[in-house]
Amino acid sequence: MPYRKYRNQPVTVAGRRFDSKREAARFGELLLLEKAGEVTEIECQVRYDMVVNGRKICTYVADFRYRDRSGRVIVEDVKSPASKTPAYRLKAKLMVACHGVEINEVA
Repeated sequence: MPYRKYRNQPVTVAGRRFDSKREAARFGELLLLEKAGEVTEIECQVRYDMVVNGRKICTYVADFRYRDRSGRVIVEDVKSPASKTPAYRLKAKLMVACHGVEINEVA
C-alpha cells in the first residue's frame, strides 16, 4: 500500500475516486443538497491556475465547486488540521488575489 501523506483512505463513491472518506462523505452531502434543490452544477477537482504578472505561479485544485440557491459560485475544500499546510494557505490567498474567490473549508 502506498504511503499516504495525511493518513487518509482513498475511497470510490458513485464511480468517482476521492482522496479521503471525508471528501467522499461531503460529495454525498452535496448530492443530497442537489436533490433538495439547494445546490446545482456540482463539479469535482476543479483546477485554477494562479497567474501573477503574466506568469503561472502554481495550480490550485478545489475539491468541489457548485452554485448555491442564490446562484453564487461556491469553491470548497475538505480540510483536516494537518492538511492546512503553508503551501495550501498561500494558494488560498492567491485564489482571492487572482480570482476573487474565497475557499470554503469543510472540516
